[in-house]
Amino acid sequence: MAGKREENPAGSSNNLRGDVLRVLGVLKVATAEQIQQITLPHLSYRHTDKPTPSKQKQARTASHTGALSDLRKHGLAENGGQLPGGDTLRNLTPLGLKAAARELGRPVGEMGNPARGAGRTGASHPMTVNEAVLALLRPKPDLSQLVSEPADVRAAAQAAADAPAGLGTIASYATEVPLPATGTWSNPGKGGAQADIVTTAPEDGVPLLFVEIDNCHESAQVLAGKIDKYTRFCQRKVKDADGKERPMWRTRWWVPDGRHGDQPHPPLLLVFNRIGPRNPDTVSAQLAELTRRHWQGTAYEGGFHMYDGKLPIVVTEMKQLREHGPAGAVFRRFGRPHDQTLLEAINNPRREAHDTRQQAERAARDREHKEQLRRAAERERAEREASRPVCAVCGAKFTDERWKATAPARWDVPRDTHPRLCDDCKQHAITAERQAEQANREHQEPEQAVPEQKGGGWFSRLRS
Repeated sequence: MAGKREENPAGSSNNLRGDVLRVLGVLKVATAEQIQQITLPHLSYRHTDKPTPSKQKQARTASHTGALSDLRKHGLAENGGQLPGGDTLRNLTPLGLKAAARELGRPVGEMGNPARGAGRTGASHPMTVNEAVLALLRPKPDLSQLVSEPADVRAAAQAAADAPAGLGTIASYATEVPLPATGTWSNPGKGGAQADIVTTAPEDGVPLLFVEIDNCHESAQVLAGKIDKYTRFCQRKVKDADGKERPMWRTRWWVPDGRHGDQPHPPLLLVFNRIGPRNPDTVSAQLAELTRRHWQGTAYEGGFHMYDGKLPIVVTEMKQLREHGPAGAVFRRFGRPHDQTLLEAINNPRREAHDTRQQAERAARDREHKEQLRRAAERERAEREASRPVCAVCGAKFTDERWKATAPARWDVPRDTHPRLCDDCKQHAITAERQAEQANREHQEPEQAVPEQKGGGWFSRLRS
């Protein structure tokens, strides 16, 4: 035990250090509190009895601070400066990125570079990126860890647990991902984009989502230039391992083929954070006009659009995303008049509704056709029953077999002997006919057997 304490003086567990590596491997730079909120969200509801918010935060993050200290001792993590509020930023070293790659199950080449020096400029953009990941992820507290907490604390945790879920796990996210329009993944050339966040949560209906964060410092024209780069990347095709040419992004991420016969590009979510001076509503309206050629679909009869080769662009604000998460109707897709949930915004609900209506109409036609066939069959059965023969003796209806047997036969097949009788009456009639024939034979046989009388003529009388 003493050896373990010497190796990890802060006493952190392997699992806790693994959690820290996974979070920093994704976010690149984060505070101890952000790491805690993602990995052990139930701690956010503990230590409410501490006298000040700073003491409460210190108690909540003590375990992760210890894990960071142990990782720092091993050369895997380091301090990356401080935020204006005093929180210390943490990031991984190159050795730490390799360890995080193992924890996340990713190639080391996909991990990016260490985020050293982020705190020197306040790290406002990385912190907004982390906030967006938390808002999309929406980690759920483990209520079993809060049974001894006060009732109001447990109620708050229960409300968070009952709220709509977020997308995926921390392993579903990556940040600062190059999207090369030229060059390679590991050595991107000019003209490409860099996604602030890439989300892959197919189990939650989001196979691939690019996220761009804007702290309201950039103009619509600058953002339009970024969207041009996203489009160039999405249009780029390369030869895959099988020698076939396909979109470059499909060589890294799996996305099912378009369900409606079209192949839109992966959607882009633009999150505005009201820090800078620009009005996101104005910028968003201008951006929609500047990028119309990239996102506008083709209208079809039926009230829907197809988006083959188009880039779906969705916008929201950080405040709304933080409050409502992906399940809230706080997302506006360019070209649509109303806010929607994230899944509705990145998909094609009008086309889906059109397909559902068509399927319902086809199903109704199929049901009507089956009903017509059923009624026709019933009429045919009724007509057949009306023409079914009845026995001339007992009045019973013929069975199908008996009816078939009495039907007109081929010239070389003997006609039924009693076509107007049912099976039972036919058997009775045949039995009666045989008995009558037998009686007739028995009656005729004695007369034929009377011997000739000898000597009954004139000669015999003369002799007597």
